[in-house]
Amino acid sequence: MVIEKRAELLGHNNPIFTLELSNKPGILFTGGNDKGLVEWSLKRHEFIKILFPVQATIYAIHCPKFIPLLFTGLRNGDVVVYSFIEQKIITLLKHHIKPIFDIISSQNKNELIIASEDGTTSIWDIAQLKLIHTIQVSTDTIRCIAISPNQKLVAFGCRNNTIKVYSLDDFSLIKILEGHKLPVFSLQFSPNNEILISGSRDAQIKIWDIKAYQEVLNIPGHLFAINSIAIHPQLPYFATASMDKFIKIWGMNDFKLYKSISIEKGYSSHFLSINKIIWDDNKLISVSDDKKIIVWELITDSL
Repeated sequence: MVIEKRAELLGHNNPIFTLELSNKPGILFTGGNDKGLVEWSLKRHEFIKILFPVQATIYAIHCPKFIPLLFTGLRNGDVVVYSFIEQKIITLLKHHIKPIFDIISSQNKNELIIASEDGTTSIWDIAQLKLIHTIQVSTDTIRCIAISPNQKLVAFGCRNNTIKVYSLDDFSLIKILEGHKLPVFSLQFSPNNEILISGSRDAQIKIWDIKAYQEVLNIPGHLFAINSIAIHPQLPYFATASMDKFIKIWGMNDFKLYKSISIEKGYSSHFLSINKIIWDDNKLISVSDDKKIIVWELITDSL
């Protein structure tokens, strides 16, 4: 496997915590401590503009594939709603009073799901931008959300070290998965809906059988917190990013380590915590506390 660095995008003056691809090909959005949502060109590898200013740190960005809206979750609990059609902020979703750590949507149900430090998730009608109901998932922070590809399950990673799996249909609790020793920071369902991959502050990657709701494998993946997991959209690989400044690429079928990307491994990489990663076809994009956005490419001819 060959990984090559394609670009380094500079412009943020503070740590970057999150990123999201636009519905428009070749466009990336990033956010962090800069008090602004930033738009980038992935075709030209350059800054486009600050899409809009914000009043607090950005922890979550979500751009649904089925509606021309962009949702930005802030440290103050607000969610900024930006319309690509109107090219402006159209409203603020005001419900939570503590930081928003993750936002996801269900196209089948036309709903938006928001996770907060207050331990609740709020569910919104995405067309009308109206609150439907809230669920007390935890007594502490919810750090991440994942929806299964078949749209049957939604999982929440919590600060109390648990993963809570609910039915996406009626939000009834199905199972509490216990095993991590520290807060769960990232979750991803496999494309075949059979496993759930979790990453935690305990530096462990856990593989869960979703049919039996049992842990089937624990991988001591990193030295410090695993902040992000990203499954390749076509190939049988997934990537993890950590506070230890490493990005690692693993096999989805054998769970073996295939590549470690870091300064220590000879790459011109991040020198502080890597906070989130995302795949754009064979490009892997990473953001970090070091204020950098790096675009990597997986060379498939060498696989």
